[in-house]
Amino acid sequence: MKSWVQSHLNVGLIVGVLLVLLTYLVVTQQAANSGAGTRVVTTVAQWLVDKQLNEEPRERVVTTEAQQIVDKQLIQTPSETEKQVTKVLCSTDERLSDYCELEGDVRIRGRSWSVDIVPSTWSERQKWKIRPYSRRSATHVDLLNVTQLPGPAAGAGAPPCTVTYTRPAIIFALGGYSGNVFHDHADVLLPLFYLSRQYGGEVQLLVINRVQPWWLGKYALALRRMSRYDVVNLDGDAHVRCFRRVTAGLRLHKDFGIVPDEVPGGLRLAMPDFTRFLREAYALPRSATTTRLDPGRKPRMMLIQRQPHRRFVNEKEIVAAAAEEGFEVVVTELRIDAAVDEQARLVNSFDAIVGLHGAGMTNEVFLPPGGVLVQVVPWGNLGLMARVEYGEPATEMGLKYICYNITVEESSLLEELGPNDPAITDPDSVHRRGWAALYDIYLTRQDVRLDIARFKLTLAEAMDHLRRQQGQQQGRR
Repeated sequence: MKSWVQSHLNVGLIVGVLLVLLTYLVVTQQAANSGAGTRVVTTVAQWLVDKQLNEEPRERVVTTEAQQIVDKQLIQTPSETEKQVTKVLCSTDERLSDYCELEGDVRIRGRSWSVDIVPSTWSERQKWKIRPYSRRSATHVDLLNVTQLPGPAAGAGAPPCTVTYTRPAIIFALGGYSGNVFHDHADVLLPLFYLSRQYGGEVQLLVINRVQPWWLGKYALALRRMSRYDVVNLDGDAHVRCFRRVTAGLRLHKDFGIVPDEVPGGLRLAMPDFTRFLREAYALPRSATTTRLDPGRKPRMMLIQRQPHRRFVNEKEIVAAAAEEGFEVVVTELRIDAAVDEQARLVNSFDAIVGLHGAGMTNEVFLPPGGVLVQVVPWGNLGLMARVEYGEPATEMGLKYICYNITVEESSLLEELGPNDPAITDPDSVHRRGWAALYDIYLTRQDVRLDIARFKLTLAEAMDHLRRQQGQQQGRR
């Protein structure tokens, strides 16, 4: 009896092995016939998902053959686990910025200024209103409505997608303080840089809020280095644009700077990475000062003159003093309408900048590492603002920062207002009246006549820094 049972078990085992082997050969042959990249579709539902994701969108998002190839290579069908993940993080209580980090089924309607997150299961409906500009204080930027719907698309009434992307997106607003070269870099380009870096160019930039085409054109080279794709203007956009990952709003770490620990993707970027990015975007030739590259040449100093206010009254005396110290000096009036790449190359050819506090100091981003920024701070208790906006960023960029605070005798306001005016005797009283009063008196009506004997000490400090770099370079050789 045992022998009979054992023999039947053996036969069953052999038949089972043969069936497994036969199944393996059939599947292998089918895969070989259909191509190495074919996935086995196991359910009708999965087939429908795959078909929808690979269909052509109603609007062509890409315009070149190369971009179309990249898009096709990037199309991937998410797994069931990935499709169920919905992550929403919205912050409206940080010091400077509002922003949302969204993952899942994200649908953007530019015309209605809304972003919907569609969860895969039923949950509580949540809503946020954020200002997608990096400074919440820019109250004339409209609010973006971010809503987590209570359930799946069909049941919650989510709008159907008209354009579906495989790459992530960043939504940011213009307007605000943009148009001023400082705010263009501090409020828009810098946060876009450290947000987009984690994607290596595979990110869609979406801009909103009465966008001026000239702004996108002015900074096109920098924007193109952040993303391989044309910026999409959401103003009045009739499409429902769908993404799996979206950052809505620009998170500003500080007034003009980067906090490495807060950079997404664990990249730990810093300000030298930003200035290197700009040198690459504008093809700037110099990554070191003259004294390091060619010790035989005089260091070049740019003296920035402003128009029509906050001017150096004794320009010729300043130039003579700088030349006596050993600088080759060029006086420049930087134009607001100048092409950025042209102006960047000009600034990059210098080793030092001297200028009165104001947006022109932003050109520090184009100086070669090791260069010098001399900021002349007008009368009016403006030292803190000058240091935060330009001094600290310059140091973080790897520049030598020198602050020259003028005395009241060097200010044109002393003669204009008289020695007993509160703007002379009590600048804090002007500050208490608000930004408009401060700007009108100290930043619009004031010119400066530098005390040359006193300013020569600053020039000597700048030259000493550049010469020490030369010595350090020779020591390394």
